[in-house]
This record gives sequence, C-alpha cells and structure tokens, in this order.
Amino acid sequence: MKVNREIRAPRVRVISQTGEQIGILPLHEALARADEAGLDLVEISPAANPPVCKIIDFGKFRYDQTKREKESKKAQHQVKVKEIKLKPNIDVHDLETKIRHARSFIEDGDKVKVSCTFRGREMAHQEIGHELIKKVVAELDGIAIPESLAKMMGRTLTVVFAPGGKKVKESTKPTRVGDIENA
Repeated sequence: MKVNREIRAPRVRVISQTGEQIGILPLHEALARADEAGLDLVEISPAANPPVCKIIDFGKFRYDQTKREKESKKAQHQVKVKEIKLKPNIDVHDLETKIRHARSFIEDGDKVKVSCTFRGREMAHQEIGHELIKKVVAELDGIAIPESLAKMMGRTLTVVFAPGGKKVKESTKPTRVGDIENA
C-alpha cells in the first residue's frame, strides 16, 4: 500500500476523510489537500483507472487493520487430523471408548483418521478389520462423513472422517456397538 510520496500516478481519484468523493485531481494537489488536513494520502485501489486514494491517518489505519486481522485469526479454527488406532482383536468396550473419543474429536471440528493395524497372521483375516471399520462408520454416521473408502496401506487399513452431517439426537443414537447389529 503506497502512502504520500510513494504514489506514482499523475492523476488520482480522491476521497476525503469523511468518505465523500472530492474528484479526480493531480497528484500534487491531492497531496496538498492531505497536508492541509494534517493526514496522509493513501492509495486504496491501485488497479483502478485513475487509482483511488483516500485522505486518512495512516498510522491509525494500520493499527485498525492489524487489530481486525488478529480478531479474524481468533475466530478461525484450525482443522487437525486426530488418529484413532485399532487392532482387529479389539474388545467391544474398548471399541466403544475409541468411538466416543472419535465422536468428541469430530464434535470439536477436527478430522479423525481411524487406523486398523494388522500384525503377523492377522493379515490372513483382513475381513475382520473391514467389519470393524464398518462398525465405526455406522457409529459415526450421523455426525461424520468418510472422506473415502477404507484403504489398505501396507499392514494398515485406514479411513478418514470429516465433520459433517446432522447431529444425532441422544435418544436415537445407539449406546453400544452391539446395538448396531440389533438395530
């Protein structure tokens, strides 16, 4: 952003400190008006023809601009990817606990990567891992969307969930993993 003598255009469209348009003026006259007011001539829109300049207090303008940027950064939520690791021979209660953690991560707005790792002879029964992932998908169905189908990467079966979908009412969601099979 160019200020005062840094502006190179021969003619500029000038806006006063109150916001009213003064008109198109030669640069030296616009600088003189800014000096009379005790303020700076700041190039607001350099791409316009002629460039648009405003008579303002540049120090205050920069202060307000940095303050707005800080406020907008506070409002932003960084999406993190949290990982939940499973084994094919996980117990039902342990699975429920892992799903509860995944649910809380998703409700916080984070993505969740669910990994099922196979060791040794477990590789011969990958269908157990696929069933496990299907249970997790069914449990998180109301609040999360799987970004893609479950994929095998080496010895690990993974699926990533993104927050989305409707929130499930407390009375309609299954309380245990075993309830999904009965529903």
